[in-house]
Amino acid sequence: MRRVVVIAVAGASLAGCSSFSMDAFKSTPPTVQVQLDSVPPGANAVTSVGPSCKTPCSVAVQAPDSGFAVTYTLNSFQPMTIPVQVIRVPGDMTTPASTTFDPNPVVAELQPAGPPPKAARKKVLKPRKPKGTAAAPAPGASPFPDPAQGSAPPSSR
Repeated sequence: MRRVVVIAVAGASLAGCSSFSMDAFKSTPPTVQVQLDSVPPGANAVTSVGPSCKTPCSVAVQAPDSGFAVTYTLNSFQPMTIPVQVIRVPGDMTTPASTTFDPNPVVAELQPAGPPPKAARKKVLKPRKPKGTAAAPAPGASPFPDPAQGSAPPSSR
C-alpha cells in the first residue's frame, strides 16, 4: 500500500512539472473563402499565407491573427501587392463568431510595364565648318580711319 501512495505522489508531482497550455482548448482558425480578381484577368495571385491561383478565382484561407497580402503578377504588367485585413466579430449567446476579410473580393488593376529604359548615349559634337568663307578685309580697305593710329577729331574754327 505504501508503494501505491509513493507512486501516486511521484506521478502527481511530475504532472505538475509538465507544461500545460491553454492552446489545447483553442480551435483552429476558421477557413474563409476569398475571391481574387485582376484587370486584366489571367494574373497569378499568390497569398502570403500560402494558397495561390490564376485570376479570376477563389481560395480558402485560414484566417491568420493579423492580415495578409496578395501579390499579383502577369507578363508585360507591373506586379502589385494588396494588403488584406482580417476582421473578427466575436459571437455571443445568440450569434456565432464570424471572420471576414477586407477587401473581399481582392481586385488588382495591373498597370502595363513600360519599355525598358534605353541606355543614354553620348553625342559627339563635331565642329561645324562655316558655310561661306569670307576673307577678312585688308587693313587699308576700310572707309573708316584706323582706331589704332589715334586720329584726332576735326577741330572747328
